[in-house]
Amino acid sequence: MPGTVLLLAAAPVGRGCLVDAASVLPVFAAVPPAVLSGADTANVVELADPLEPQAVLTRLRAAAAAPGPLTVYVTGQLQLDRRQRLPHLALARTTPSTVRYTALPWHWIREELRLRPSGATTLLLDLHADHEAWQWLREHPLDCGRNNAVYGRVAPPPARRTVAVPSYMRGVATILRSGYRPPPHELHQQALARMAAEGAAVDADLVLTAPGPVAGDPHAVIAAAVRSGRHRDADALAARHERAAAQAHGPASEDALHWAEVRADLSMFAGDPVRSCRAWLTVAENRLRAGQPPQAPAVEAAVDRAHHQWGLIRDAGRARELGAALAALRGRVPGRREGALDHVQRELSRLQTQG
Repeated sequence: MPGTVLLLAAAPVGRGCLVDAASVLPVFAAVPPAVLSGADTANVVELADPLEPQAVLTRLRAAAAAPGPLTVYVTGQLQLDRRQRLPHLALARTTPSTVRYTALPWHWIREELRLRPSGATTLLLDLHADHEAWQWLREHPLDCGRNNAVYGRVAPPPARRTVAVPSYMRGVATILRSGYRPPPHELHQQALARMAAEGAAVDADLVLTAPGPVAGDPHAVIAAAVRSGRHRDADALAARHERAAAQAHGPASEDALHWAEVRADLSMFAGDPVRSCRAWLTVAENRLRAGQPPQAPAVEAAVDRAHHQWGLIRDAGRARELGAALAALRGRVPGRREGALDHVQRELSRLQTQG
């Protein structure tokens, strides 16, 4: 089965740039796709200094939906948004005051990779943090999802008016250019050793090593069922886990909500936007009732996904019904897209004229 590779190198243009992220791409260009992925063949998607977070999300979503192994190489810098104080991957237009709207929220990466089978996804990261993000990382782990193997490093901000070199990722690319890809944990150790041999200062870095979960993860079984078209079986298994989590920890527990989100995604994969939209609306309401703020990433993500699925509903009656609920929720959770509530209200007005 072919693999998929996503190469993402991103940093702001101008004075806000902390790392020359795109400098690793010419080295990666000399590496055969199969070596990049560790599979016999591979599709490679390269994003060099992208401008829009939604464009990155679209490519990430497509890569996450592809069957077979997925390897994501990310080089760039982390910054916090001023409103929620959450890490974002800065993009070309990002400035300290526009992080929330021009950078890629790190939790989007976690969310898009959530349903991939255990052991099927590897992330290799070379990130530099600005001062605020670096302080945040001293107290919070960089969450990349429970199903994924993660290797790399996060470096502190470089000296003022200095643009750092992504020496870890350059080491990874140079090793792979030989034509052989060692297992990820060995590749990681070799890259760190190469950095040390070249005199790179690594003592202050946060080294990322998360080999990923044990065999038997139910997410792998669910993902296999989806790939083979057994959508009812996938939903039935997720429903059992949702009930078990609700009984053990309560319906508003994070475990129960996680499985509710899985089922919402499964409805999307099955081509049922009505059911998926309704499920995401329920997840958002349950999170709000549990005391989570409207700006919480999980709440915003649930409403955004409900909004997206609502736009795919072709039955006018169902669209009007769910649109009213979505409009009420959008009034409380406006999200990051400017004009989202106005969009729902305009579409509802159009639907009313259809009778």
